[in-house]
Parts: sequence; C-alpha cells; structure tokens
Amino acid sequence: MEDNTVENLEESLDGYKKEILETNKGFLEWESDLIFNVRTQMGYEIEYDANLQMGCAPTETLLSSVAGCMAIDVFYFLKKMRADIKSFKIDFTGVRKPEPPQYYKSINLLIKIEGDNITPKKVERAISLSHDKYCSVYNALRKDIEVTTSYKINED
Repeated sequence: MEDNTVENLEESLDGYKKEILETNKGFLEWESDLIFNVRTQMGYEIEYDANLQMGCAPTETLLSSVAGCMAIDVFYFLKKMRADIKSFKIDFTGVRKPEPPQYYKSINLLIKIEGDNITPKKVERAISLSHDKYCSVYNALRKDIEVTTSYKINED
C-alpha cells in the first residue's frame, strides 16, 4: 500500500501550485537610520534593520522563506500520502560567506515530524519533489549553495 501511495503521488499533484500570482508586488520604505519597512501586495509587513535592533536582516527572511516553502510542500505531499501528522517543525541554519557578497554558502534544514503512517520513503519522496520541482524559493537560490535536508520521524 505504501509503495503505491508514494509512487502515485505525482499523479495526485495535478494542479498543485497552478494558481499562483505570476507577478508579485510590494514596496519598501525607509523609516530611519538603516531601518526599512516592507509591505507585500497581500498587506503583510516586514521590518528590516541593518543593526538588528528593530527588525530582522533580509538574509534571515531568505533563509526562513526556504524553510517555509519546503514546509508547505513536504507537509502537503505527506498528507496526500495519507500521513497523519501530529507535529511538524523545521530547524534551519545558514552559513554565509564572511566577505562581500555575503551570500549563503550552505543551508541545512532538519525536518522534525511526529505522527502516524510516516515512513522514511514517504518523507524522502516529499523532500525530493520539493527540491526538484515545486519549491520556488529553493529553485531561485544560487546553484553553488550547498543545501542539505534531513529529517527525524517520531511515531506516536
């Protein structure tokens, strides 16, 4: 049964992520010093602060966006494979180049899942589909960034 569910997953994803906003808009406005406010087209706000006193760094939101995109995909795929997820968390770490441009050299994601009917095969398939096809943020990264994704399953 599990093999059938994992192998037929892609067929059941027809239409997944078809309804996207092809153009994303927003604005960034200077507040004071090196503090800037961002508002997305959906009305969400993010505050950036180069000194990390009043807001986060843009690189923090990039890292959390990779984790968020992967989480949405992996969670959705596991549910399609009939996993009964009780908790889901991703711990993430990014290591940056010390000199400009200070891009991420590596990103590590550790997915922690608890529930029933969750197997390594299902999780690995979900991660693979997210990396290879569906995670827009992951696929927008530089190709020389080493991204590792691992997981830990705790069954109830």
